[in-house]
Amino acid sequence: MDVPRVRIAPSPTGDPHVGTAYVALFNYAWARRQGGQFILRIDDTDRTRYQSKSEESIFRALRWLGLDWDEGPDVGGPCAPYRQSERQEIYQERVRELLARGAAYRCFCTAERLGELRQRQKERKEHLGYDGLCRTLDPEEAARRADVEGEVHVVRLRVPSGGSTVFRDELRGEITVANAEIDDQVLMKSDGFPTYHLANVVDDIAFGITEVVRAEEWLISTPKHVLLARAFDAPVPRYFHVPLLRNRDHSKISKRKNPVSLDWFRSEGYLPEALLNFLALMGWGTGDGEEVFGLDRFEREFRLEDISLGAPVFDLEKLEWLNGQYLRKLTAAELYERLRIEKMLPAGADEAGLARILPVIVERLHRLTDVAEMAGWYFGEPAHFPVGDLCPPKQQLADAAPILRESRNALAHLARFDAPSIETALEDVRVRLEVKKPQLFMPMRVALTGRKDSPGIHEVLLVLGPERSEARLTAALARVEEASGGAAS
Repeated sequence: MDVPRVRIAPSPTGDPHVGTAYVALFNYAWARRQGGQFILRIDDTDRTRYQSKSEESIFRALRWLGLDWDEGPDVGGPCAPYRQSERQEIYQERVRELLARGAAYRCFCTAERLGELRQRQKERKEHLGYDGLCRTLDPEEAARRADVEGEVHVVRLRVPSGGSTVFRDELRGEITVANAEIDDQVLMKSDGFPTYHLANVVDDIAFGITEVVRAEEWLISTPKHVLLARAFDAPVPRYFHVPLLRNRDHSKISKRKNPVSLDWFRSEGYLPEALLNFLALMGWGTGDGEEVFGLDRFEREFRLEDISLGAPVFDLEKLEWLNGQYLRKLTAAELYERLRIEKMLPAGADEAGLARILPVIVERLHRLTDVAEMAGWYFGEPAHFPVGDLCPPKQQLADAAPILRESRNALAHLARFDAPSIETALEDVRVRLEVKKPQLFMPMRVALTGRKDSPGIHEVLLVLGPERSEARLTAALARVEEASGGAAS
């Protein structure tokens, strides 16, 4: 087997798409497993939608995921340039070659005529496509009109008028398409820029691409690409069209129903290794059913032929679960560094403090952003909360005063501030005040953390320590006494 050369060719027309990472992962892993090359090519021929900042966003997002490429616009390589907008002379030369071979022809039909043609075809419920009006033009006359008179035109692929085009998709088997169903696709637009179809095939040939691994939405275009490759007398690569990522209703994933920007996943605190694991599960599975696995295992075991053809549902709940699994594998030092890099550290946080609070919150973490939300009360004073939050369940706000006072005093007199002593002291308070545990713990939880949901009250007290705990209980007691007309003591 030849050493594989695979590629992805994202378009810089917006935020880097999670679908790009999904396809890139399969290409990357296959190249790494086989000792081949993974190439990044920028498909920027659509100048109407081109966004200058998008290219750098693509680089940044793929590198964040760890999907580094061997050749590309920013790293160079033997096939440079890797931006299609910089390869115009190459495409024009290849188009001239197709015209000389009779595999393509110039078309002078106006946009108005093509619009009217399409409308008639719709009304008659005919196959939509170009009707071949310019196929029979004398090539020399067409060249004179284009080159001498400067008449606006495009260049179209001359699809064989009869028979079928047969190709193989390695995941689906042999596919046969009647040539009558294949449009005489535009290869070179009137502005001199190539269409995706021409640039894609010309570059795959020039770069020596051995396998084309891409989304199944391109399956319908593959007959055109096969015909083009054959028109150039070039080998046809092996095709693997992977299933599209789906919303819960099985529609194609889109930003209307799901987040799709890789920048969004990063800003929301997902770990790159968790996102890669999740994307791998969208089209592949381990032999032992294990769902949590690293990129190294995926590279070691993955085969293109094993890609599943099921409709993968992009389930954010599953991704959150996976992300939590990876977060819990990090040491405090590793987590601190991730938070620092992503600028998600809670205000006032340091590595030692994170090591102290982490065991208390780790089982509740799903994203990096959760750390600031769940541990902010430890590194700084609790966020300001309504005094009514201190009200015990099914009681009045004034009932919180004896709970906070008695709890504070009991804890302040402990000889040892440890878990058994805290538990005993608070149980004595509960029995003496004749309240249930939720009625005792809720005011304390809010007083200590500013939150109605938090780790266990004993864990909170231990991590804060006696002095900070006493100070927060005293401050909350003062608020309750002020609101209910009493005086804290």
